Amino acid sequence: MTPSIIAIDGPVASGKSTVGKRLAAHLGYLFFDTGVMYRAVTCLSLHDLGAADQPAAVAALARRVHIDVQPTTINDGRDSTVLADEVDITWAIRGQDVENNVSLVAAIPEVRQVLTEQMRRIGLRGTVVMVGRDVGTVILPEADLKIFLTASVEARARRRYTEVSQRGESRTYDDILTNLRERDRIDSSRALAPLRQASDAVLLDTTDLDLPGVVQAIEQLLNQPTL
Repeated sequence: MTPSIIAIDGPVASGKSTVGKRLAAHLGYLFFDTGVMYRAVTCLSLHDLGAADQPAAVAALARRVHIDVQPTTINDGRDSTVLADEVDITWAIRGQDVENNVSLVAAIPEVRQVLTEQMRRIGLRGTVVMVGRDVGTVILPEADLKIFLTASVEARARRRYTEVSQRGESRTYDDILTNLRERDRIDSSRALAPLRQASDAVLLDTTDLDLPGVVQAIEQLLNQPTL
């Protein structure tokens, strides 16, 4: 039987989103990048508060805003639709200012607690491929299949550089590498729900694998009769 809830964790730019999108499309599942929830709170904080470095105010905002992630019905390149109090903010959360502040917001314990509950609500609907940092360890430990993707920070920086260049952004490889190292430090050292591999997750190192190779490896896992 095909797993109904698939959790894919790993550090920034390890290939989670690319692989998760391909897998979700193959299965006809919702692709749910948990990072969009933190991006949503970051975006709203920057807009409503003027900053994202006020933990108490950001946590209060997270508690009062209802965020949802739904399958997209709009053909504009989005992978899912992100709603904040029923307002579509799918593209607003992709700005550089959000990128620069999202790890600060994600490190606030109260924000993580609030959003974890919202993520579970969405994930437990089933037929979902959920990707993030702590899906298999904290958000959905009951997931039917858990995968942990990893890769060297240099390989991840090269992938992110190619990605942003294709979008026409003028960021340098060195800037991206520095940003990823700092985000890794924050994600791995935070007291609440740090980035780590679940004990029952399958480890896939994508440093030397291309997208088809990673997807093929996961599809082999899906075909195992024990799942």
